[in-house]
Amino acid sequence: MMIPDQVEGVPPVVEVRGLTKAYGSVEALRGIDFSIPSGEVVGFLGPNGAGKTTAIKILTGFLAADSGSVRICGLDVETHPLEVKTKVGYLPENNPLYLDMRVGDYLAFAWKARGGEGAASEALDRAVVQTGLQQVFHRFLGECSKGFRQRAGIAQALLHDPELLLLDEPTNGLDPLQVVEIRNLILELGRTKTVLLTTHVLSEVEALAEKVVLIHEGRKVADGSLDSIAGGEGPLQVHLGIRGTKEELKGLVEQAGAAWVSSRPRPFGDEGCCACSAEVSGPSGIEELASQAAALKLSLVELAPQGGGLEALFRKLAGGGPA
Repeated sequence: MMIPDQVEGVPPVVEVRGLTKAYGSVEALRGIDFSIPSGEVVGFLGPNGAGKTTAIKILTGFLAADSGSVRICGLDVETHPLEVKTKVGYLPENNPLYLDMRVGDYLAFAWKARGGEGAASEALDRAVVQTGLQQVFHRFLGECSKGFRQRAGIAQALLHDPELLLLDEPTNGLDPLQVVEIRNLILELGRTKTVLLTTHVLSEVEALAEKVVLIHEGRKVADGSLDSIAGGEGPLQVHLGIRGTKEELKGLVEQAGAAWVSSRPRPFGDEGCCACSAEVSGPSGIEELASQAAALKLSLVELAPQGGGLEALFRKLAGGGPA
């Protein structure tokens, strides 16, 4: 995914500074800061209860922060709430649909409720095509699959052609096929929109985002590109298998500077194979294993990282222990 550089002098689409919010004695947000340039798909990641939805509701103007500031496209959310809403499209975690309405009627209603200007038919046609709702346009929402209902929710967020899309857990409750469909839709929308995607599903971020903002217990604990956060050096366990003997496998592990962890069942049950779990220093350690296997003229049948990258970071920062 190509992400354009931020144009010098142009404010970020999202700029959050010192944001705090408490519900009684519970501190949902504890002074988080982050910014998003134009054209990025950003994963807003954290465990359940980390404060993601609270932050999103503040960005939309639905909730007021206790302190701190949020600017959307250079506009302060608190002092310019109506102007900000013209810049933002929002899909809440619990997609609020009227299931007894037809898809087309619901979108027309959403257009009027938002105070849409211009021809409603043009806005509806554009959003319907963008989200692939043509085949269910005349169907009742209650008769649509969960995937199409999510598409309808995204379509209402696109009606006014916003600069920023805020998608709160957009694949929650979908089956695997529907997840793939919504992911592909988000990737397509990310070509023309800035997207902030909240989720606690790690594979979601890795599939869709180039940048991650990770929060835990209301605090920001990581912020940067996916590569810089998840791809750095550090202990990483791999499953390693060769077509050869255990002695040859141990020699490979030793030659590559890795550490033998334990033997494993033969890959694919192949009697000619031998496998183990090994620990390497990071991505460069995986490359060294492959390089040494070639140098020793060993046939690799398995070389797969286990629980590293973003998963390892998430578990560490969220207090889940090592991956």
